[in-house]
Amino acid sequence: MRKFTYSAAASFSGKNTRFDPTTNVFHFSPYNHIQPTRKRPKSKRPDSGQDAFFISRVGDTNGVALGIADGVGGWEESGVDPGDFSHGFCDYMASAAWEYKAAENSVPLSPKTLMQMGYNDVCRDRSIYAGGSTACVAIATEDGKLEVANLGDSGFVQLRLNAVHSYSEPQTHAFNTPYQLSIVPASMLARAAAFGGAQLCDYPKDADLTQHNLKHGDILIFASDGVWDNLFNQDILRVSSRLMVGSGAWRTSDSGGIRVVANLAAYTQADESAQRPLTLQSALALEIAGAAKAASTNRRVDGPFAKEVQKYYPQENWHGGKIDDICVVVVVVSEDTKTGATKSKL
Repeated sequence: MRKFTYSAAASFSGKNTRFDPTTNVFHFSPYNHIQPTRKRPKSKRPDSGQDAFFISRVGDTNGVALGIADGVGGWEESGVDPGDFSHGFCDYMASAAWEYKAAENSVPLSPKTLMQMGYNDVCRDRSIYAGGSTACVAIATEDGKLEVANLGDSGFVQLRLNAVHSYSEPQTHAFNTPYQLSIVPASMLARAAAFGGAQLCDYPKDADLTQHNLKHGDILIFASDGVWDNLFNQDILRVSSRLMVGSGAWRTSDSGGIRVVANLAAYTQADESAQRPLTLQSALALEIAGAAKAASTNRRVDGPFAKEVQKYYPQENWHGGKIDDICVVVVVVSEDTKTGATKSKL
């Protein structure tokens, strides 16, 4: 059986903080210990604002579960910290994936199931009385299968051989109103009903579910709308391609196309003595997050959000980027060369 491994890293930046490449990065190891059914205190959260993420090994398998959750900022008007929901949600999903026992379950863990487990735990957590977030949750199995459940306007893109191979579509109720998981107190529901309104509350079952086959050298990028509102898919491809070719992980073939080196371990495994201080996945995550951060404050170049505003509200005269929390998780896919992996070519 073909065997795949996944090298992952994350980078992030709160909208009101400067981007620091030395600290705004998370290096994933499949041996990272995750506290069982527990969420971190606020002081232990990454500096990602209301955006949250998780990366976890799936039980005792070589599979990886990961996700992005973007806390809905509108809850601040009700005195609620949106980060409590998103960060707690991701912590609970990481714990559920880590504790998963394949031998005790006849059905493999799916991203929708994991999303539901995290949502259930958040709803049971009495310290989180209100809030909401979008969610993009994925599971990559050791046989090279990727399943993604996307709810809202976080999302992912899959790069293969210097091209955008697949990507998710955002789910929105209206412009700038994404699908979202929510905890809405009964008092708020009653108040909304009295004034003829309603609180948005979608559920894990409403998430779009997609399946993808992976190949050696694929790059998977999961991010919050702080990335997608400021960078087009082609921008992300351009940033990634420059780094992949520059590092030597992608090389020009004799026919003029791009091929992936047969052994990516030299690029994805940390080596303190090497000239490259970062792993390939860490460097990619930092480059993409940094590019999104720069684009968010650029008033001269219209990003995806500006294009949408111009389409729906031309009178607003919106130009440039959109300042927001930014969070990105990058996965580099490797196929075990011992099983006879072949080089991918265009």
